[in-house]
Amino acid sequence: MEKAAGRQGSVRKQSTGLGANFRKYWPYYLMAFPGVVYLIIFKFVPMLGCVIAFQDYQVYKGIFHSDWVGMKNFANMFAYSDFSRILTNTLMMGALRILFCFPVPVILALMMNELGSAKLKKTIQTAVYIPYFLSWIIVSELIFDFLGVSGLFNRGRALFGMRPLLVMQQSRYFRTVYVLSTIWKEAGWGTVVYMAAIAGIDQSLYEAASIDGATRLQKMRFITFPLILPTALTLLLLQIGSFMELGFEHVYSLLTPMTYSTGDIFDTYVYRVGILQAQYSITTAVGLFQSVIGLVMVVFFNQLSKKVSEDGGLW
Repeated sequence: MEKAAGRQGSVRKQSTGLGANFRKYWPYYLMAFPGVVYLIIFKFVPMLGCVIAFQDYQVYKGIFHSDWVGMKNFANMFAYSDFSRILTNTLMMGALRILFCFPVPVILALMMNELGSAKLKKTIQTAVYIPYFLSWIIVSELIFDFLGVSGLFNRGRALFGMRPLLVMQQSRYFRTVYVLSTIWKEAGWGTVVYMAAIAGIDQSLYEAASIDGATRLQKMRFITFPLILPTALTLLLLQIGSFMELGFEHVYSLLTPMTYSTGDIFDTYVYRVGILQAQYSITTAVGLFQSVIGLVMVVFFNQLSKKVSEDGGLW
């Protein structure tokens, strides 16, 4: 009886604690509510549609009445003649994005933090932030105009007596254009998180380093960078989770018939086969395959990040 009464008291105390916590922090719960609803509606509920990957899905039959085919769609996916090419393109572009695009915001944040003039810092921040607010359609049109036959790029080549170079019509340049356009559009906005992390560093650390005679480069190397490293590792893990999702709008708006050999990825394949040809089952299998690969990579690199930094890792 005493044990039962004790358990009831602990449960009542816990529930009271939760209620008090909600009453105290209700504005924060209220602000988080729209985000939670968004995640449930657009992220968790659509996961139920993954069963289409194991069905011969027919629109007029629906999910509950379509025939089950087991792993047939996955077998067809791996047997697809262009699967190896699409997989190679996706892995190559994903690796290039992480290798070249991810470090740029960190470098920009470290460089802007060293600027002594507040006005100059704000001017540079504004200049590098603006491209983020442009859609990929606008950015792709700017790229096509810049690299076109009569664009600024080929006009510059003409000044040196060189022939026009059709960059957007040659497959060997597609990945380079993809990486550079990603850096130009998204690197500036990526510095926001790192600048916030730098702003939270205890200034007494820099003062102590100055007393010890440390240069600005040494302060950056031994204070700033190590203290923002956990933030960088967390963002890296989040980006690795979408390693095989390179952005349909970005890639599709840059593709031309001559660059499919190096630019065709899973996202564009899903659109071309799933939407235009209405083969929903096999494209759902492709999407599920991408998600599983992303999950495996996140788990692997999460364990790796814990060995690099004590504060690293998502869990």
